[in-house]
Formats: sequence, C-alpha cells, structure tokens
Amino acid sequence: MHVAFLLLIVFTVGAAPSKKVCSYQDILDHLNLTTSNSVFKLTRPVLDYTHPTMIELDIILYAILAVIEKTQTFIPFIWATMIWNSEHISWDPAEFCGITQISVPRDLLWRPDLFIYEMVEKDESPTNPYMYVSHKGIITSEEDLKVVSTCKMDVHKFPFDTQRCNITIGSAIHSVDEIRLSPFSNSSRATQFSRELMKTQGEWEFLQLSVTSSNFTFHEREWELLVYTFTMKRRPLLHVINFLLPILFFLSLDLASFFIADHRGEKLGFKVTVLLAISVLLLILNDILPSMSNKTPLIATYCIVIFALMLLSLLETILVTYLMEKDSASQRKLRLRDDRVDKQEKVKIDNCKTEEKRRTCCSCICTVSGGEKQHELLPVAEEVNSSVQPGDSRVLLLILDELKELQETLNLHFGCREDGGKSVQWAARINRAFFLFYVTTVSLFLPLIFMEWNS
Repeated sequence: MHVAFLLLIVFTVGAAPSKKVCSYQDILDHLNLTTSNSVFKLTRPVLDYTHPTMIELDIILYAILAVIEKTQTFIPFIWATMIWNSEHISWDPAEFCGITQISVPRDLLWRPDLFIYEMVEKDESPTNPYMYVSHKGIITSEEDLKVVSTCKMDVHKFPFDTQRCNITIGSAIHSVDEIRLSPFSNSSRATQFSRELMKTQGEWEFLQLSVTSSNFTFHEREWELLVYTFTMKRRPLLHVINFLLPILFFLSLDLASFFIADHRGEKLGFKVTVLLAISVLLLILNDILPSMSNKTPLIATYCIVIFALMLLSLLETILVTYLMEKDSASQRKLRLRDDRVDKQEKVKIDNCKTEEKRRTCCSCICTVSGGEKQHELLPVAEEVNSSVQPGDSRVLLLILDELKELQETLNLHFGCREDGGKSVQWAARINRAFFLFYVTTVSLFLPLIFMEWNS
C-alpha cells in the first residue's frame, strides 16, 4: 500500500504542468536579429520593393532655447518620434510568454533617412541608443533634438512682434514612391501636448504648433515633406522698460529744456548730453536688429524721428543763442561808446569850469573898482568888455558842439538798441514757433507709431 501511495505521488507531480521561462533573447534568436545579419539594416524593410514604407512622425516642442534676430536663428528643443513598419519582423506573443515588444540597439535595424532642411548646425546632444520593436513589426524611434535652424523673421513690429518659424522634415534620397510621411498628431493635439510639456520659453510666449504636408519635385522625382510651424509671440516688457521708455524720458527732458533761459550756456550743453544718450541707445539697437529686413522696423523709425527732433532742437538752440549773443555784443559795444563819450564830456566840463573861473575874476575886478570915479573906470570897462565877449562866444561854441555830440550819441544809442531789440524779438519768435512745431510733431507721431505697433 505504501508503494502504491508513492507511485501516486510521483505520477501526480510528473503530470503537473511546468511554468515556461521566456527572455528577450529568445525573440532575437527567433528573428535571427544579430549584428552579423544584414537583412534588417541594409535595405528598406519591405518584401516587395513597390510597397512604400509608411512613416508616422510626431514632433513635440519641449523648450524654446533662443530666437536670435541678428542671425535669423531659431533654436528649439524638441522630442521627435518616428514610427514605421518592418515586414521582416513578426512573432507570436503566445509562444514567448505574452511579450509584445522589445528594445533593440539602433544599429541593428534600418532607419529612415529623415533630416531637417532648416538645420544649420549638427546636433551634438546624446542620442537614444535603443528603439522599440513590436510583435507586428512596428518600430518606434524616439529622439531628443536641439535644433539650430534658420528662420526668416519679420522684425517690422519689434518688440511687439509675432514670429513663425518652420521645421521641414523629409527624406534625403527616398522619393514619395518609397517613403510616405504622415503626422502622428494633428495641429491641435501637437499644440496641446507642447503646452503641457513646455519647460522654458524665455522672452517668448508659445502660441501654436501647426503641421502641414507638402510635396516638391526635383529632377522628375517627387518628395513628400512635413512642415511644422512654430508660432510664438515676444513678451515686450523687458524691451519697453530698457529701451522704449528711456527714449521717451529723454524726449521729455528735451521738451522741458525749452524752459531753460537761452542766454545761458547750460541749455546747449544739456541738449548735447541728451543727444549723446540717444546715440548710445541706437548703438544697442544696432546689436539687436538684423542688418537686412524687408521693411524698416518701427522701432528704428521711432528712434530716428526722435533723434531728428532732438537734432533740430539743438540746431534751433544754437541759432537762438547766436541771436542772443549778437544782441549782447551790441549792448557791450554801446556801453563802451557811452563810457568814451562820458570821458569826453568830463574833459569838456573841466574846460568849461576853467572858462567860468576866468569870467568870475573879470567881474570881481569890476566890482572892487566901483568906488572910483566913473570917468576913470570907463576906459577900463571897455577894455574888460572887449576881453569878455570873445570868451562868451567860445563857451557858446563849446555848448553847441556838446549838443551835437550828444545828439549823435543818442542816435547811436537808440539805433543799437533797436538793432538789439530786433535780434531778441527774432530769437523769441523762432523759439516760440519751433516749440509749437516740436509739441505738434510729438503729439501726432507717438500715437501713430503706437497704433501701428498694435495693429
């Protein structure tokens, strides 16, 4: 009975099914996928060469690293996924413990020769060394790419601009009869995924990622392309604070300088300083904007018009200062002539006093001799009268000469004053007219330029 029980146990254990152990290597051995087997990597993976290889492509924007207007360069960081079918690969998952996909090195399989037409520098980022292979022969390749691409940018509305940069992907040598391209995600789905995965944007706000398909013909062969268009809008706050507002502040300072007195030299020096500050900002702008553009950037028009207004204001200040200096020179000339005339009059007055003393002496002699007899004094009086009369005529002539010189001095004085007054009047008129022109031009130009920026 014990022997029968032992036999029952042995047969029961032997009849129990054993669990099968599977590995990825079993699938590779089944497929004969080895480095020495060139069937999978030398040619396009089709059994019939007339069958085109269908490739699905998916691009997701991960980051906007740089947008360089000066060199017209767009540098995004993207995730690229390629999916295609290899007709040489297939297995039954039931025979391999339900394994439906494996990862294999990239060098073991054929890969599509897709490249980016706008790329100007080779990608130096590390590549994914593996690809996924499914039991139906579907191969999935995922790569992270830093794309340094060229982009035709429109900087007409800088810094309130919106840029659209394309990444065009196509085969290098395979025509549309051999490779067909199709997007894995449509535009709305690609845009949504990109916004969810976006890590950094810098000064740019990502708006949309659209995908379109196009064909082009070359040497009677047709190629199929996928064009991914990245739409992004600049955040202008930094440029407004660092560039637009300082220029506007300098314009306000130049406008306020009209209230500085023209006869002082500080106004001219102040305007020159403001003009030099604008020149420094123009040099900074030259480092930002590209050297060639289809349209003149509005910010360049903004700066040049304000610079021209400040230059005209400087020239107007120079003219007004010249007229004021001309008036001052006339006043100084008048004062020098007045001083010379005053000296001459002083000398003449001294001469007149000398003559007056001489006459006084004569009259005193006549008075002291009044007690003498009249017949004795008559000859003496006649002699005194004969000697005084020529002196009076000389005094009258001196007075007449003084009056003539005084008249000439007054005529010269009023003539210089009139000339000086005309110069000051012309300076005031020019200053007033240019101030009105300045304010009117600024009032019209600034709203127009900002309306054009926002349009």
